[in-house]
Amino acid sequence: METASLDLNLLRTFLAVYRSGSFTGASRLLGLSQPTVTTQMRALERQTGRELFERLPRGVAPTPVADELAARIAAPLDELAAVAGPTAPAGARREPVHLAGPAEMLCTTVLPALAPLVAEGVRLRVSTGLTDPLLEELRVGRHDLVIATTRPRGRTLHAVPLSDEEFVLVAAPGWAARLADRPATEGPAALHDVPLVTYAEDLPIARRYWRHVFGRRLSRTADVTVPDLRGVLAVVAAGAGFAVLPRYLCRDLLGTGALVALLEPEDPPINTGFLVQRPGVCDNPDVPRVRALLLREARTW
Repeated sequence: METASLDLNLLRTFLAVYRSGSFTGASRLLGLSQPTVTTQMRALERQTGRELFERLPRGVAPTPVADELAARIAAPLDELAAVAGPTAPAGARREPVHLAGPAEMLCTTVLPALAPLVAEGVRLRVSTGLTDPLLEELRVGRHDLVIATTRPRGRTLHAVPLSDEEFVLVAAPGWAARLADRPATEGPAALHDVPLVTYAEDLPIARRYWRHVFGRRLSRTADVTVPDLRGVLAVVAAGAGFAVLPRYLCRDLLGTGALVALLEPEDPPINTGFLVQRPGVCDNPDVPRVRALLLREARTW
């Protein structure tokens, strides 16, 4: 869809409708009347020649065309809003941005990416945890942005894809040498006598890998559990056994040979992470700056 010739005000209104889930919600966010919002959305649909929203008894649902348009314009409009937004008086203490997500991703990729903004004066308050509790805290206003490992259910939160994490089966060089190419030829049976190191007793990442790559259920128990993937990485790199880890977390050790990928399937399992916020205009102008930078930098992770 060509967006260069579309009216900027219409795109702002569209994004407000998309994020709030209704024309009424968008009118409150923008300080416009509901008929004005409705008229602007009809005008945008005429300009694009495509239906953007399905009208429901309560609110609207975005069409795939709307999802595509929102993905293209959200970050640029948020950056523009940050530039054009209110500037704090000189010497005033800026409100911190409350950011939450998985500890491993925050520490490995997210916080280093945000370092330039911190150097410019952006303040951060970072929390870690599992996705579902963090999303509940986001709903009640405890966080500004949450990095989620699953798309939130319902329409009370706005989520955009952030990055895809690929899972890889890894072990230290000693185990890799003993196994040779057996995992590729024998499948999971080759790993029967190798200790399994994982994040939790229910083997969440390893179970997914087994289903996707081997096409079968993982029926063994863990030999070591560490509730932090960085700990899993450290234990496996020290030679304790094997694990399934996100590639971003072990990329450096794979590059140096301190870890070895036991398999390189043509279609590895991938999980999409999402950047989530509550719909509406945020009073803190640094929130859209953080959001825009994360969406831009995530392409390199």
